[in-house]
Amino acid sequence: MENKEKVSSPQVNYRGIRAMPFIIGNETFEKLGAVGTLSNLLVYLTAVFNMKSITAATLINVFNGTTNFATLLGAFLCDTYFGRYKTLGFASIASFLGLLVIALTAAISKLHPPDCGSNNTCIGPTPWQMAVLLSGFGLLIVGAAGIRPCNLAFGADQFNPNTESGKRGINSFFNWYFFTFTFAQMVSLTAIVYVQSSINWGIGLGIPALLMLISCVLFFMGTKIYVKVRPEGSPITSLVQVLTVAIKKRRSKLQEQSLYCHVPPGSINSKLPYTEQFRCLNKAAIITDEDKINPDGSASDPWSLCGVQQVEEVKCIVRVIPIWVSAIVFYVAIVQQQTYVVFQALQCDRRLGSSNFRIPAASYIVFSMLSLTLWIPIYDRILVPNVQKLTKKEGGITILQRIGIGFAMAILAMLVSAVVEERRRSLALTEPTVGIEPRKGAISSMSGLWLTAQLSLAGLAEAFASVGLVEFYYKQFPENMRSIAGSFFFCGLAGSSYLSGFLVSVVHRTTKNASTGNWLPEDLNKGRLDYFYYLVATLGFINLAYFIAIARWYKYKGTGGTDLEIVEVKQLENIHV
Repeated sequence: MENKEKVSSPQVNYRGIRAMPFIIGNETFEKLGAVGTLSNLLVYLTAVFNMKSITAATLINVFNGTTNFATLLGAFLCDTYFGRYKTLGFASIASFLGLLVIALTAAISKLHPPDCGSNNTCIGPTPWQMAVLLSGFGLLIVGAAGIRPCNLAFGADQFNPNTESGKRGINSFFNWYFFTFTFAQMVSLTAIVYVQSSINWGIGLGIPALLMLISCVLFFMGTKIYVKVRPEGSPITSLVQVLTVAIKKRRSKLQEQSLYCHVPPGSINSKLPYTEQFRCLNKAAIITDEDKINPDGSASDPWSLCGVQQVEEVKCIVRVIPIWVSAIVFYVAIVQQQTYVVFQALQCDRRLGSSNFRIPAASYIVFSMLSLTLWIPIYDRILVPNVQKLTKKEGGITILQRIGIGFAMAILAMLVSAVVEERRRSLALTEPTVGIEPRKGAISSMSGLWLTAQLSLAGLAEAFASVGLVEFYYKQFPENMRSIAGSFFFCGLAGSSYLSGFLVSVVHRTTKNASTGNWLPEDLNKGRLDYFYYLVATLGFINLAYFIAIARWYKYKGTGGTDLEIVEVKQLENIHV
């Protein structure tokens, strides 16, 4: 039987390392361009487009949410129709055009509002100016939808996964990928942000556009040597089939003896045992008198009968969803360390020592990235081997335990954020200030370096939870849905961006006329941002309790089930077409 399933296929010429200069170069310049613009958009919208802090933060949250949700559509189109090469090529061009449009809004005076001037009389953007800006955002969304779910997989496609050298090459590519991502963030959050904030916005936003153009050129230079994997059709169809058939047969009586099992020849998915969780879905595999089986064992109508393997693959996705929901709430805390921490920095003393050099407000986020980058090798090389000796578990602790630790650290980061903000505000109101931040208020004498505590904790939280979630989705999804698994992670980020924007809007409107005053005004010295941080920490506590309950219920893929000999060939002979 196995020999029949083996068919000759054209020999694939894996170029491996030879393709890496083009792919790694493309990745590096793409990240330099994208991160160089996105990391300082909040300041750009308030300083150049004269938006209020609430409006700018909400727009950024919606933009980030839409960008991340779009990766699901991008992964679907890539797997179903276009393949990774065409998707990445089109998305790279879209990203370049988006960055170019945003750079033009800064370089051309008619494409942004006039400066507020010394009298602080600010005129907001016109509908035409907003239309141009949003068109740039739209092109960036299209670019991210194709790049984010496909770039890692496309790089791995260049190596032969069936050879030892190919496997080592894939691991090496992943290491270089994350190195370039870190390098891009470091350069973007320091050098490029400094040019934008301190020299000229037109030049500062033009640099990322130029870097993205270089990224496009490098990508297409390697066209002739790339391995281009053809799309095999969307696995989402299989998911919909199981749900549809389960609904059709919801009144059928479930008996293990009447269940149907068929694994398509050449399936890359690992065989899964039969499980009792979500028994309602098992009804999709019930064989009725109306169901017909082809001579090769496949169902005549896949919309009327599904195999147990197919059902169990759908269960894998359904089990992940509650964990995914908890990740959305977790990232609300992380979002605050990327938005409101910038506003905190603007009203802190950002001077470096006794010099007059001021650290750009958006550059403080680099401390979160540094803690994440420094902790990962310590965790992987020192902590894991020692803990593994004690627990006898691969990785030392389970993936869900690692994620849970990250959730707890995010709560701690928000509590520290609240304490630091309370101190910053108190000094601004009771001690001599060091200046006035235009359109904001007095600058507290508290050093901005105090923000590194909360940012470092946020970085550690991501080192545990974010890396754990990526690994969790990758391992728990069926093998043929790993592109979707990658987009699932970004969809969680999208949900958190929308939830954060909703939370900010509700708090702003609710507290506007409250006795405590508006918690989130333009001038943080007149608000209570610390109360808002305590609120997010409280949500984190509730979410952690929910996560612990779900983690205790969760069954990892391939565990907690039984192998069933569901249907013998002889039993099928009388129901062949």
